[in-house]
Amino acid sequence: MLAFAAGDAGAFDRLYARHRGTVFRFVSRSLPSRADAEEVFQEVWMKAIEARHRYEPRAKFTTWLYAIAHNHLVDTWRKKGLTLVPLDGGGEDDPAFDPPSDPGDEPFAQVATREAMARFVAAFEALPPAQREAFVMKEEAGLSIAEIAAATGTGEEAVKSRVRYATAKLREALDG
Repeated sequence: MLAFAAGDAGAFDRLYARHRGTVFRFVSRSLPSRADAEEVFQEVWMKAIEARHRYEPRAKFTTWLYAIAHNHLVDTWRKKGLTLVPLDGGGEDDPAFDPPSDPGDEPFAQVATREAMARFVAAFEALPPAQREAFVMKEEAGLSIAEIAAATGTGEEAVKSRVRYATAKLREALDG
């Protein structure tokens, strides 16, 4: 980011290539429609570009970027009155709902896998927004507890609790 702020446009290309997938997944799992997710995703990167001269490496770049994404999502949720977002694209009729299977799987194993996925999706959707966000930042984006705390403006103990409770609820759903 420092190189980009100094005028190296290629540095931005490298940052974008490295982080676009995880940031988009984070945003898209936090909003109900792909169009909203794409809009917020673009706005996050625009804010990063606009802030390049103010960027100071007090934390990892990813922490700074996810703080921008988190703040923008919170603003978007408030504007739209959103709280929870479905994890899947549309339920059991959506082709993306079906987990990948091995051609040699028995039908009973496929049914068990589908049922476990449905329990997981339901449990994920039922997570409070703060637990859901912390879980996605940790598991999807690979951020540390300290980085999540910095990105969300929350204490580390609160983030640990959110991740722990989310993980426990999701494990319970899978074991169910």
